Amino acid sequence: MPHTEADPRPLTGEPLAIDLLNTRWIDGAGHHDLLESLDGLAIWLGTPLVRQALGGTPAPVGQDTRERLRQARAALDEAVASPARPTPGAVEAVNAVLAHGRVRHVLGPEGPDVVVEVDDPSWLPAWAAVSDYLRLLAERPERIRSCGNPQCVLFFYDVSKNGTRRWCSMAGCGNRAKAQRHYARHNQP
Repeated sequence: MPHTEADPRPLTGEPLAIDLLNTRWIDGAGHHDLLESLDGLAIWLGTPLVRQALGGTPAPVGQDTRERLRQARAALDEAVASPARPTPGAVEAVNAVLAHGRVRHVLGPEGPDVVVEVDDPSWLPAWAAVSDYLRLLAERPERIRSCGNPQCVLFFYDVSKNGTRRWCSMAGCGNRAKAQRHYARHNQP
């Protein structure tokens, strides 16, 4: 059953890998980490994006799932620092998570299909997020970006037509940057 508490994060709707990275954020109240508690884990696992990415397979809301997601998030942290040229540490961290699952091609009643198999159900969300990161790398690694606001810790996958998005959200960080530029222009001595 999905968790009913609302997702408190300021940026949602990004691809699964980016969404996992964005389980940490900063706002006026300070630093937050959705994976700090099992309640936060339940919120993340209950989002439509995660439920869809897991193909309707429920992931256990427990310590093992939480720790494996935190391991995957740490691996993604290393990998997004340089998507086009991952460091040996990033390669090792990402592959350590991917080692716990695999894709199996099968012929089903509806035709060809792909089945994800993991060592343990608690690995499924972490494996799916890191696997999604590989998909993003294969498509457009240069579109994986951190917010242009140096005080923001959020990431996004730029799907804009010309690929020039700079902010996690125009309503948040983008608007603050515009307001600061406006203030600086109009209040110069």
